Amino acid sequence: MPDREPVVLFLCVHNAGRSQMALGWFRHFAAGRASGLSGGSEPAAQVNPAAVEAMAEVGIDIASEQPTQWTADMVGSADVVVTMGCGDACPYVPGTRYEDWPLDDPAGRGVEAVRPIRDEIEQRVRTLLTDLGVAPVR
Repeated sequence: MPDREPVVLFLCVHNAGRSQMALGWFRHFAAGRASGLSGGSEPAAQVNPAAVEAMAEVGIDIASEQPTQWTADMVGSADVVVTMGCGDACPYVPGTRYEDWPLDDPAGRGVEAVRPIRDEIEQRVRTLLTDLGVAPVR
């Protein structure tokens, strides 16, 4: 990793569920020692309400987030790009570290179905931060 704080970009199709939960966990655990961004190839109008509720249950507020289109600048600034179900629509930049997280899509599901996805994302974010040399805060 570079001598600066690492930048991670979380991507999914609608930037409304998985990538928003990942960014919420990332910001929580990184506590300002790493930067996170998220985007989608086809952003939804709003963050998935079940994802908002599931994250609120663990004390992380993503209600004010807004799904956004990923940009070339976002991708270019990232040290790590984490993709979650966007397939060929996700951008590729040679020399950038990529991880694909095969997670269920929370779209159209209730909070009961979103909780296990949230919990898996939590574990993956913790592992990623550790790999980046950023010890996750409790």
